[in-house]
Amino acid sequence: MIPLSLAEWALAAAAVTVGATLQGSIGFGLGLIAVPFLVLIDERLIPGPLLLASVALTLLLTHREWRSVQFKDLGWAISGRVLGIALAVLALTSMPRDRIGLAFGVLILLMVALSASGLHLAPTRRVLFGAGTLSGFSGTAVSIGGPPMALVYQRESGARLRGTLSAFFVVGVSMSVVGLSLAGRFGREELLLAFALLPGILLGYLISRHTARLLDRGHTRTVVLVVSAVAGVVVILKQLWR
Repeated sequence: MIPLSLAEWALAAAAVTVGATLQGSIGFGLGLIAVPFLVLIDERLIPGPLLLASVALTLLLTHREWRSVQFKDLGWAISGRVLGIALAVLALTSMPRDRIGLAFGVLILLMVALSASGLHLAPTRRVLFGAGTLSGFSGTAVSIGGPPMALVYQRESGARLRGTLSAFFVVGVSMSVVGLSLAGRFGREELLLAFALLPGILLGYLISRHTARLLDRGHTRTVVLVVSAVAGVVVILKQLWR
């Protein structure tokens, strides 16, 4: 294994800190912010290392927002996540990643447009299962799995959005790491790189304790829509520029 240089580690830690701050504020966003920079620093940092490091963040956020977690919704969303992970593993071994990314980006932009137009998808069993499936697929394939679930909960309180998404990600991201292991995409090297990202995760979590309170003053839904739209555009541009 070729270790990261001090400069590479510092840049990676900075990207992860900003991403963790965003996720700690609205429930998702770590992958959106961190992935484009980590790809430039060292492609080995995604998807496995970042996914594993994010487990620590989701555990901390779940503990912080424990009273607001919608446990009744998690079963359907996690069931969908299992299906999405399986489909992603299959796609990663049989399809070019650029096609996967383009399809995901276009779908997210469509979901944002529908949400901004006033359409509201209530968190029913079918909607949760579908969002969980898309989240599992995109989270495993392109390391950005937050927007589908966040759009379902966009009209909920900030604490409920963050808590429920974090509890979902604790289980879902762990499954994605297992899926990558089964596909031969996660091993000792990825484990060590994940530990290198933890300082940024912890710092971002601490900062988000303050930023989350600011967004809870009626700004959470707007930020969710903006960040989700940016996620779709980033994924599309990333694939077009390859």
